[in-house]
Amino acid sequence: MFGGGVGVASSVAVAVLAGLMPWAVANAVITVASTALGTELHARFTFGTGRAGWRQHWQSAGSATAAYAVTSAAVFVLHLMRPSAATLYEQAVYLGAAGLAGIGRFLVLRLFVFADGRTRPATRAMDSAPARRAGAQVSLLSPVPAL
Repeated sequence: MFGGGVGVASSVAVAVLAGLMPWAVANAVITVASTALGTELHARFTFGTGRAGWRQHWQSAGSATAAYAVTSAAVFVLHLMRPSAATLYEQAVYLGAAGLAGIGRFLVLRLFVFADGRTRPATRAMDSAPARRAGAQVSLLSPVPAL
Protein backbone atom coordinates (compact mmCIF):
# COMPACT_ATOMS: atom_id res chain seq x y z
CA MET A 1 0.00 0.00 0.00
CA PHE A 2 2.74 2.46 0.97
CA GLY A 3 4.98 1.55 -1.96
CA GLY A 4 2.14 1.90 -4.46
CA GLY A 5 1.01 5.22 -3.02
CA VAL A 6 4.50 6.65 -3.05
CA GLY A 7 4.94 5.28 -6.59
CA VAL A 8 1.84 7.02 -7.92
CA ALA A 9 2.81 10.28 -6.19
CA SER A 10 6.31 9.92 -7.64
CA SER A 11 4.89 9.49 -11.11
CA VAL A 12 3.02 12.78 -10.86
CA ALA A 13 6.06 14.52 -9.36
CA VAL A 14 8.38 13.25 -12.13
CA ALA A 15 5.98 14.56 -14.78
CA VAL A 16 5.85 17.98 -13.12
CA LEU A 17 9.62 18.22 -12.59
CA ALA A 18 10.36 16.95 -16.11
CA GLY A 19 8.77 20.15 -17.39
CA LEU A 20 11.44 22.12 -15.49
CA MET A 21 14.54 19.98 -16.03
CA PRO A 22 15.75 16.98 -18.03
CA TRP A 23 13.72 13.82 -17.37
CA ALA A 24 16.68 11.81 -16.00
CA VAL A 25 17.45 14.55 -13.46
CA ALA A 26 13.80 14.78 -12.42
CA ASN A 27 13.72 10.98 -12.01
CA ALA A 28 16.88 11.10 -9.86
CA VAL A 29 15.47 13.80 -7.57
CA ILE A 30 12.16 11.98 -7.15
CA THR A 31 13.90 8.61 -6.65
CA VAL A 32 15.95 10.02 -3.75
CA ALA A 33 12.92 11.65 -2.11
CA SER A 34 10.58 8.70 -2.62
CA THR A 35 13.20 6.24 -1.36
CA ALA A 36 13.66 8.15 1.89
CA LEU A 37 9.90 8.45 2.36
CA GLY A 38 9.18 4.85 1.38
CA THR A 39 11.91 3.44 3.64
CA GLU A 40 10.57 5.41 6.59
CA LEU A 41 6.96 4.35 5.95
CA HIS A 42 7.93 0.70 5.56
CA ALA A 43 10.05 0.81 8.73
CA ARG A 44 7.29 2.34 10.82
CA PHE A 45 4.19 0.66 9.45
CA THR A 46 4.89 -2.29 7.16
CA PHE A 47 7.65 -3.92 9.22
CA GLY A 48 6.95 -2.26 12.58
CA THR A 49 10.57 -1.53 13.45
CA GLY A 50 10.10 2.12 14.40
CA ARG A 51 12.15 4.81 12.71
CA ALA A 52 14.55 3.67 10.02
CA GLY A 53 18.18 4.25 10.92
CA TRP A 54 20.98 5.36 8.65
CA ARG A 55 21.90 1.72 7.96
CA GLN A 56 18.43 0.97 6.62
CA HIS A 57 18.37 4.14 4.53
CA TRP A 58 21.77 3.36 2.99
CA GLN A 59 20.78 -0.25 2.26
CA SER A 60 17.54 0.96 0.74
CA ALA A 61 19.50 3.41 -1.40
CA GLY A 62 21.19 0.47 -3.10
CA SER A 63 17.85 -0.94 -4.20
CA ALA A 64 16.72 2.54 -5.21
CA THR A 65 19.74 2.84 -7.52
CA ALA A 66 18.57 -0.29 -9.30
CA ALA A 67 15.01 1.08 -9.45
CA TYR A 68 16.32 4.35 -10.93
CA ALA A 69 18.20 2.39 -13.59
CA VAL A 70 15.10 0.34 -14.47
CA THR A 71 12.75 3.33 -14.74
CA SER A 72 15.27 5.44 -16.65
CA ALA A 73 16.04 2.62 -19.08
CA ALA A 74 12.34 1.99 -19.68
CA VAL A 75 11.62 5.63 -20.50
CA PHE A 76 14.82 5.87 -22.57
CA VAL A 77 13.69 2.88 -24.68
CA LEU A 78 10.26 4.50 -25.07
CA HIS A 79 11.91 7.69 -26.35
CA LEU A 80 14.04 5.64 -28.78
CA MET A 81 10.94 3.91 -30.13
CA ARG A 82 8.64 6.96 -30.06
CA PRO A 83 10.70 10.17 -29.85
CA SER A 84 7.59 12.33 -29.52
CA ALA A 85 5.73 10.10 -27.06
CA ALA A 86 2.99 11.88 -25.19
CA THR A 87 3.18 12.33 -21.43
CA LEU A 88 0.48 9.69 -21.02
CA TYR A 89 2.69 7.04 -22.66
CA GLU A 90 5.67 8.20 -20.63
CA GLN A 91 3.64 7.89 -17.42
CA ALA A 92 2.39 4.42 -18.35
CA VAL A 93 5.91 3.19 -19.06
CA TYR A 94 7.28 4.87 -15.93
CA LEU A 95 4.54 3.40 -13.70
CA GLY A 96 4.97 -0.07 -15.18
CA ALA A 97 8.73 -0.02 -14.67
CA ALA A 98 8.38 1.56 -11.22
CA GLY A 99 5.85 -1.10 -10.23
CA LEU A 100 8.20 -3.93 -11.19
CA ALA A 101 11.13 -2.20 -9.52
CA GLY A 102 8.96 -1.56 -6.45
CA ILE A 103 8.20 -5.26 -6.08
CA GLY A 104 11.92 -5.97 -6.20
CA ARG A 105 12.65 -3.19 -3.71
CA PHE A 106 10.00 -4.51 -1.32
CA LEU A 107 11.58 -7.96 -1.42
CA VAL A 108 15.01 -6.46 -0.71
CA LEU A 109 13.57 -4.50 2.23
CA ARG A 110 11.69 -7.55 3.54
CA LEU A 111 14.47 -10.10 3.12
CA PHE A 112 17.58 -8.03 3.86
CA VAL A 113 17.11 -4.49 5.16
CA PHE A 114 14.46 -5.16 7.83
CA ALA A 115 15.01 -8.92 8.30
CA ASP A 116 16.04 -8.87 11.95
CA GLY A 117 13.55 -11.38 13.33
CA ARG A 118 10.87 -8.86 14.29
CA THR A 119 9.54 -8.85 10.73
CA ARG A 120 8.92 -12.60 10.64
CA PRO A 121 5.98 -13.24 13.02
CA ALA A 122 4.75 -16.20 10.95
CA THR A 123 8.07 -17.99 11.45
CA ARG A 124 7.93 -17.50 15.22
CA ALA A 125 4.31 -18.60 15.43
CA MET A 126 5.11 -21.86 13.65
CA ASP A 127 8.14 -22.59 15.86
CA SER A 128 6.93 -24.02 19.16
CA ALA A 129 10.43 -24.81 20.48
CA PRO A 130 11.94 -22.20 22.81
CA ALA A 131 14.82 -20.13 21.50
CA ARG A 132 18.15 -21.73 22.40
CA ARG A 133 20.27 -18.63 22.08
CA ALA A 134 19.72 -14.91 21.85
CA GLY A 135 20.35 -12.89 18.73
CA ALA A 136 19.14 -12.83 15.18
CA GLN A 137 18.22 -16.19 13.68
CA VAL A 138 18.11 -16.97 9.98
CA SER A 139 15.66 -19.54 8.72
CA LEU A 140 15.77 -21.07 5.28
CA LEU A 141 12.03 -21.64 5.62
CA SER A 142 11.22 -17.95 6.03
CA PRO A 143 7.95 -17.16 4.28
CA VAL A 144 8.04 -15.07 1.13
CA PRO A 145 5.30 -12.44 0.88
CA ALA A 146 2.57 -13.20 -1.62
CA LEU A 147 2.48 -10.88 -4.61
